[in-house]
Amino acid sequence: MNIVKTDLDPLNAIVKITVDRTDYESKVNTVLSEYRKNANIPGFRKGHVPMGMIKKQYQQAVTADEVNKLLRENLENFIREEKLDLLGNPLPKAAEEALNWDAENMDFEFELGLSPKFEVKLDQLKKVVHYEIDPEAKMVNEQLDYIRKQYGKLVSQTNPEKDFEITAQFRNEEHEIEKISTFTLDDLKSKKAIGSLKKETTNSVLNLPVKGLFKDNEVLKRALSLDDDQLKALSSSNITLELKEINERIPADLNQELFDKLYAAGSVTSEKELKEKIKEDLQKQFEPQADQKLLNDITEFLVDKTKFKLPADFLKRWMQTSGKETLTPDQAAEEYDKSEKGIRYQLIEGKLITDNKLDITFEELKAFAGTLIENQMRQYGQQPDQKQIDGIVSNILANQEETRRISEQLMSNKMLTFFKENAPLKKKKVGFDTFVKEAYGKA
Repeated sequence: MNIVKTDLDPLNAIVKITVDRTDYESKVNTVLSEYRKNANIPGFRKGHVPMGMIKKQYQQAVTADEVNKLLRENLENFIREEKLDLLGNPLPKAAEEALNWDAENMDFEFELGLSPKFEVKLDQLKKVVHYEIDPEAKMVNEQLDYIRKQYGKLVSQTNPEKDFEITAQFRNEEHEIEKISTFTLDDLKSKKAIGSLKKETTNSVLNLPVKGLFKDNEVLKRALSLDDDQLKALSSSNITLELKEINERIPADLNQELFDKLYAAGSVTSEKELKEKIKEDLQKQFEPQADQKLLNDITEFLVDKTKFKLPADFLKRWMQTSGKETLTPDQAAEEYDKSEKGIRYQLIEGKLITDNKLDITFEELKAFAGTLIENQMRQYGQQPDQKQIDGIVSNILANQEETRRISEQLMSNKMLTFFKENAPLKKKKVGFDTFVKEAYGKA
């Protein structure tokens, strides 16, 4: 067997493999002998079918199968030994003439798409903004008010007033609505409905038009568990409200009892310290959004600024047959256009991983999966021990799809840390509203 690689250009090559009859003949004969032993052909005893008949019926198919195995094995070894960095998989090149399976030797050619050579320059990332979201005092105060209400107490009242929580049974027989929901007068738009409610007490029943009842249709949809079509159908109807409860929520006092409910005993001793803790919690809450924005911006920037060519024609031909369904040339070209940026970033990321030794070890993967599991269990109030966590991790990593998903998540985290530590990013501290406006163009 002889293998020769010919470079067409820096991104495309042809590998020619010449297979001699001696490379596969003995294997073919062994397989045919096994066929003969087990063949059941009328007129012949098992194991006594003439070899000529076996060869006539099976030799070409067996030869093709053995040659294909030989080609696959030797091509893979050649690529590995030559340390060829490929894009896609080798594509068999159609022979100009039909193969002669009885020839002393046969030639096979494979097209290769080669990865481009390039450098990734991190210094160009100095134009990328690394946002640090710093919650404004207003947001901290709003969160403090929410916490005080959450840990406060409900006091039953006679008549609804501003900010009182009204729990009512909503009914409409025609549209099969029967739902208990809680709202406040601030949620309502209809002045007539607000005026009527203020005069009522628990067990009172009111019949009100749905249209214009609430300020926001989304609030009404949530209150009654409606979709858009149901809301539209209901909008011309009336709905019955039976008042079940009217409560005033008295905010919790800012005292040590509240502080110790929220944080470790004694770690917060004043309103000022509580606000600092709330601010820290909000910063942690917003950090994933800022990190995702940063990673997206770096990805876009590197793909745009890191210039290299791809073996585009080869990749389009490869995409025609690489999926579950064969694509037409036009469909493959369209798929390539959609995938090109992703291919480019995969190459850039791969280059950074190799150059900076960022590969994931199995121990890292296990530890990362364990942290994910532990955090998830603690969110549901469970206190797992290490043996439980290790067992769940083993089960998860036995699933190939789950392993791939967690590996991608871990690599994303590693890349983010790498960029933060090594790229000259433009750091900018902003409030949340400013972040949303600058990052996504929304007020």
